[in-house]
Amino acid sequence: MVQKETDVTGVILVGGKSRRMGMDKAFLEVEGTPLFERLLAVFREIFARTVLVGGQAERFARYGLTCHPDIHPGSALGGLYTALVHADTPYIFVSACDLPFPSNAVARRLVALRKGYDAVVARGDVGFEPLFALYATRCRDKVRLFLESGNLCIFDLYPGMNIRVVPMAELARLDGGERAFVNVNTPEEFRRIIGEGRP
Repeated sequence: MVQKETDVTGVILVGGKSRRMGMDKAFLEVEGTPLFERLLAVFREIFARTVLVGGQAERFARYGLTCHPDIHPGSALGGLYTALVHADTPYIFVSACDLPFPSNAVARRLVALRKGYDAVVARGDVGFEPLFALYATRCRDKVRLFLESGNLCIFDLYPGMNIRVVPMAELARLDGGERAFVNVNTPEEFRRIIGEGRP
């Protein structure tokens, strides 16, 4: 049995409003399993502890997970900050809850590169993938300053951090590869992605 990571907390962001989808994205189903449960299964294989960040914790009560309300609601950066504040491990691995194809292999690869870095983030043709990525908890003050300044863009954090950028080509060879970063925002996107079985 593969040993679980004890110095990295898995964090699933569940504070989104799913406005463009028109329904709760976390419970859309792929092959009969809600997106949230697909991601949770991957996290439970990798991390000794997984927590949720965001509002409406009652939606996820049956899973028996700790849920931290957003300290700064309304943005992914605020969710990241909340996770960093509450983490009792040196690192967190953060994911949005609307990934149809979360990859154990990709997550493990990103986690394996963490030593000596403030963050480990994949980058492909469309840019960084900040919400299936690893962050060191020592970054919390930097994130807080961004929030207090009104800057809610995660990407703007990166120039001032010691980041291990992982090219998507490096991850494409792994099981799940680029599909691990696909997320869904509209019913049309969801139908296309699931119907084609790929991004």
